[in-house]
Amino acid sequence: MFREMRRFKQALPAEECVAILEKNSAGVLAVAGDDGYPYAVPVSYVYVDSKLYFHSALVGHKIDAITRNDKVSFCVIDQDRVVPEEYTTYFRSVIAFGRARILTDEKEKRQALEALAVKYSPGDDAQGRDSTINQSFDRVCIIEMSIEHMTGKEAKELAKARQAGEAGQAEHADQAG
Repeated sequence: MFREMRRFKQALPAEECVAILEKNSAGVLAVAGDDGYPYAVPVSYVYVDSKLYFHSALVGHKIDAITRNDKVSFCVIDQDRVVPEEYTTYFRSVIAFGRARILTDEKEKRQALEALAVKYSPGDDAQGRDSTINQSFDRVCIIEMSIEHMTGKEAKELAKARQAGEAGQAEHADQAG
């Protein structure tokens, strides 16, 4: 159903993809927009238990699109360093495909808002988070994306460096054992 990565030597391991999703703060959500046009919008998110959560207004383009078609994709760029002397960029990114749904269960919605609050306001205590969540609870929509397929990719230069590092670690472990 999902395409295999053509440049598989540049593929990131699954645990690295998850680490990228956990550490970054913004990505681009793509939905099937109006009149067959794709609609891609930058969003804040949180990754929890193989799912992504986004907050949104109660109405709008992305809500309409998800209501019509729940298939979405989400992309995070972890690194994008231009290397002019090599006419390239050293990039690292993750793209996830899955299905989105609007959370209507209050408990699920509150848990997702709590996870977002912890990520984006880590210094706030539970009481402060609860107060903020309660103030906006009825005016905010939460979208849950269940990931069905995820890939990560990095520039060939970064992939070579990673593979060399992994080979060195394996050799060191063999010598130590």
